[in-house]
Amino acid sequence: MMFRRLISSFLVLTTAGLFQQGHAQSTVLAAGDIGMCNLQAPYWTGNLIRQELQKTPDARVLALGDLAYTVGSRTDFASCFDPAWGSFKSSIHPAPGNHEYETPGAAGYFEYFGDRAGKGYYRFDLGQWRVFSLNSNLKGEAMQEQLNWLRSDLNAFRGQCILAYWHHPLVSSGYHGNNSIMQPAWNLLQEHHADLVLVGHDHHYERFAQLNSSGAPDAKGIRQIIVGTGGAVLYRTLFIKSGSEKHVNTQFGVLKLNLKDSSYTWEFLNANPRRLGTVLDSGSTDCHAK
Repeated sequence: MMFRRLISSFLVLTTAGLFQQGHAQSTVLAAGDIGMCNLQAPYWTGNLIRQELQKTPDARVLALGDLAYTVGSRTDFASCFDPAWGSFKSSIHPAPGNHEYETPGAAGYFEYFGDRAGKGYYRFDLGQWRVFSLNSNLKGEAMQEQLNWLRSDLNAFRGQCILAYWHHPLVSSGYHGNNSIMQPAWNLLQEHHADLVLVGHDHHYERFAQLNSSGAPDAKGIRQIIVGTGGAVLYRTLFIKSGSEKHVNTQFGVLKLNLKDSSYTWEFLNANPRRLGTVLDSGSTDCHAK
C-alpha cells in the first residue's frame, strides 16, 4: 500500500511539473513618460510597480522613454527619476525617449543605465517571447544599422511570440499624433508576424486593435498600446484614430502583461493611491501563428 501511495504521489508531482513547464508565464510591467520633478505621479507609478514586484519578484519593467525630464541629464536622472523608480532599477529594461536626447548623445541615460541600455537597442527572451527594445530617436546610418540588426535577429528567431517597445507611436489619438519614424521597423516586425508594440510619447493610455503597416485595423497586424502614463503631466486625446479600442487620459497607471507560451493578457492598472491597482482596461489575445 505504501509503495502504491509513493508511486501515485510521484505521478502527480511529475504531471504537475510537466504541466507547469508547458504553460510558462512571464510578467511585464510597462510605462513611459515618467520622471517629472515636483510631481507626485512618478512616485505613484513607482509604488504600484513595487507592489507588483512584491507579488512577482522576477517581473520585468519596461521603461518606454522620456524617463527624466526635462533634458535627460545626469541631474535629471538623479533628481527626477531615481527617487521614484530607482529602487527597482535592476528590474528595468529601458528605451530612450526624445527628452533623453536633449542631452547630447543621451549621455545621462547611458550613464544611468550602463550596460542595461545596450547600444540604445537590444533584445532579450522571456519564455517563448523575443523582446526588442528599440531606439526611435535614431536617424540616417544609425537608424539603418538598427534596422539591419533587427532584420538579422528576426530572421534567426524560431520562437512563438514577438514584443517590441520604443518611444514614438506609429498611430496616436493624442497631442503628438502619428509618427512615421519607426515605420520601417514596424514593417519588418509585421513581416515576421510580431504580436505587440508598446510606446509612450503621448501622455495617455491607448490600446489599438491589431494594425497593419498603414495603421489600419488588420487581424494579421500588430497591436500597439500607448502607455505614456508613468508620471508626467497627462495629455488630452484629440481625434480618435481608426482602430483605437480604449483610451484613458485622466489616470496615471502601468500596463501589466502576462506573457504565456502562445498568448498574452493585459491589464492597465490605476496608480492613484486611493484606487491603487484597480483595473482600467483588460483583455487577452493569442500570438500569431509563425
